[in-house]
Amino acid sequence: MKLKPLILCLLLFAMGVEAQVQPQMHPKREFRAAWIATVTGAFRGMSTDSMKQNLIHQLDVLQQTGINAIVFQVRPEADALYPSKLEPWSRFLTGVQGQAPSPAWDPMQFMIDECHKRCMEFHAWINPYRVKTTLKNELAPTHIYFQHPEWFMVYGDQLFFRPGLPESRNRICEVVSDIVTRYDVDAIHMDDYFYPYPVAGKDFPDSLTYARYGAGFADKNDWRRDNVSLLIKKIHETVRAIKPWVKFGVSPFGVYRNQSSDPLGSATNALENYDDLYADVLLWARKGWIDYNIPQLYWQIGHPRADYEVLVKWWAQNTENRPLFIGQSVMNTVRYRDLQDSTRNQMNRKIMLERSYQTIGGSCQWPAGAVIANPAGYRDSLMTNYFKYPALPPVFDFMDSDAPSKVRKLKPVWTEDGYVLCWTAPKYKEEMNRAVQYVVYRFADNEKVDLDDATRIVAVTRSPFYKLPYASGQTKYRYVVTALDRLHNESKAVKKKLKL
Repeated sequence: MKLKPLILCLLLFAMGVEAQVQPQMHPKREFRAAWIATVTGAFRGMSTDSMKQNLIHQLDVLQQTGINAIVFQVRPEADALYPSKLEPWSRFLTGVQGQAPSPAWDPMQFMIDECHKRCMEFHAWINPYRVKTTLKNELAPTHIYFQHPEWFMVYGDQLFFRPGLPESRNRICEVVSDIVTRYDVDAIHMDDYFYPYPVAGKDFPDSLTYARYGAGFADKNDWRRDNVSLLIKKIHETVRAIKPWVKFGVSPFGVYRNQSSDPLGSATNALENYDDLYADVLLWARKGWIDYNIPQLYWQIGHPRADYEVLVKWWAQNTENRPLFIGQSVMNTVRYRDLQDSTRNQMNRKIMLERSYQTIGGSCQWPAGAVIANPAGYRDSLMTNYFKYPALPPVFDFMDSDAPSKVRKLKPVWTEDGYVLCWTAPKYKEEMNRAVQYVVYRFADNEKVDLDDATRIVAVTRSPFYKLPYASGQTKYRYVVTALDRLHNESKAVKKKLKL
């Protein structure tokens, strides 16, 4: 009889079914991110000092909330929120494309520094093909469009790179290469705008490009999907060749395919990545061309055409062996009632559902501003309940699984600022094994040391010291310090008994 559960688990695994488990209330490893968009115009024309203060405020609040990664939009329409020799300054920064900020500053470097200071990851968010969000926008004279207008095309009220041109892929990868080479980013992030969202009654005008480059594809849609896949593969290879610790992730539209198009699709009736945006996300994951996937599941539980619960389960069963996180809409979560308890919104049900699947490693909040605004106490609930204790980002062991060496010379020291626990960074030979952060745990004197217990984490820091909460010197504690490398592999523990 005891063999039956094992046999059932093996059968479920063989069938690709991800069984639900009892959700952890305080997981030690969880991706807790938030998107900060610039294409919304929230920062347009803001003075340098005002924007810095605004961003610092957002990061402070998000850090207090428990967020451990920021996805910041640095390329909304083939432009730059950083000094670039390839693309003009963004209109979403200064109000005029090509106009540099005054006084001069680098928003991306500023955000990297501020995120890392708070032990948050920084993901540089780019939009690959979009050049104009509306045709009314004027391009800077230095824009690549004026050197190669043949690389671009109009669709609806927008201007895009032609996805079918090798020159377009090369240019986008050149931009990615420039970012990864010059900046200490933790990831390159691409959102859901692959081929543009369909305009009613208008086919994407790429017949001439298909005639030129579509040899071997009897179906234009297969060719379109291959164009995007070639770009994804090329970006991944570009990033890996420069800095093998930098991740490349995507955030696609929430529906891959409906069952009406593919029996293996989800029980939904919505726009499809595969058929409408020509994004074969599962292929990218299967081939290892993306390092994480954050489908935008912005609907509510019980949505008639795209039920959140149905989609969470579907994606959990179709990760293709790549880290999966869930894109959450703050406003849609608090706007709708829990179907099982009309006195509360859907926040608890969504988070517990997400945590009940072992293949789901966290979430990303859309937008960061809504988390900060705290509608219906959303941020309060994260801070005091779901994100009450720190969480380390998941380990990307397929990129690197070697932990750094343990810290050295752990000892308490009396200083002008009080009693401080100090240590020396571990030695390393390669950048992949360099310690960049440290985790400090505290346990009662006779308590078992369990490093999987997130409630015992008292600090995650980049500094080789931690100020101790000294009281009377009568209570015994055991402090434990570990080191984390760039991909959050954790070293062996070093322990020290103290009286505080």
